[in-house]
Amino acid sequence: AVRPFYTMPDPEDNRFSNSYDIFIRGQEICSGAQRNHDPDLVEEALKAKGIEPGAGLEAYIKSFRDGVYPHAGAGIGLERVVFLYLGLDNVRKASMFPRDPNRCTP
Repeated sequence: AVRPFYTMPDPEDNRFSNSYDIFIRGQEICSGAQRNHDPDLVEEALKAKGIEPGAGLEAYIKSFRDGVYPHAGAGIGLERVVFLYLGLDNVRKASMFPRDPNRCTP
């Protein structure tokens, strides 16, 4: 799957994931997914993507071993919605602190 390691794979076909994107006028404005809450599946996904679980990821995986309910999340790109609503020519014009390769801080 092309999604990050923490996205829950489809239980019937691992080519897919339990995730979605919402588009308006061809622009993605929201992305969401069921998070992978099974520590063994998280480790398998990391291995499949060639990621070594350093100290930070080991703590992340341990938290799942301690117990976590199935959960999901979504994030809406408010700047993208404003950009489309106002008909702006660049999404950075809808952001208070736009970022690009030459500007990573406000």
